Amino acid sequence: MSNLFWLTEAQMERIRPYFPKSRGRSRVDDLPVLSGIIIINRNGLRWCDAPREYGPPKTLYNRWKRWSRMGVFARIMEGLASEKADTRMVMIDATYLKAHRTASSLRPEKGGRGRLIGHTKGGMNTKLHAVADMKGRPIRLFMTAGPVSDYTGAHALLGGLPEAKWMLGDRGYDADWFREALKDKGMEVCIPGRKSRKTPVRYDKRRYKRRNRIEIMFGRQKDWRRVATRYDRCPIVYLSAIALAATVMFWL
Repeated sequence: MSNLFWLTEAQMERIRPYFPKSRGRSRVDDLPVLSGIIIINRNGLRWCDAPREYGPPKTLYNRWKRWSRMGVFARIMEGLASEKADTRMVMIDATYLKAHRTASSLRPEKGGRGRLIGHTKGGMNTKLHAVADMKGRPIRLFMTAGPVSDYTGAHALLGGLPEAKWMLGDRGYDADWFREALKDKGMEVCIPGRKSRKTPVRYDKRRYKRRNRIEIMFGRQKDWRRVATRYDRCPIVYLSAIALAATVMFWL
């Protein structure tokens, strides 16, 4: 039995509208190239180890780098999510992603935001902030260095939140400004208060239990080896790997 992965024609039809238009010569067939890119990211292979059925490794690598920098894979995930997300209730959370030494080596490019890698108790890490729908499927992603607080991710994701009735989050998101911002958007807040609060915060404990769905989502994302361990120095390319994994697992 073959271990090769191939996107179906139905899946290609769903993502094709998000592809950039080719200029000049027609590009290599999208089906084998994208299928090969998925195999590389899922299995954590080197590009030179890509099965020959997908074509030359250089073609796969060049397409991956070019489309990642153009934001194609992020647009595919957000586009498909906007079509089918169940946003009656959304949830927010963050997780650490281990950075390999090859990702944290060398200096960042001048004028950029840096590599978004920082020291934490667990070593060199990147932090992924995400908003998921009612079923625990990611709809918005944001990336920071590991030591950055959850508040920073919440602030960055706040403007892109969909219309929803409820927002679930853990104690890391217990801030008055965040609660007020969510209420201004017409959302009910289900976030437990920090233990340091003088006045306890009431929240729906039964509803709060559903927040484990976003934690399960993070666990499934980390089944992809190029997501669980960051090898890419460029944060845009690494975020594309996360978006690609989310697309394949949750939206196709």
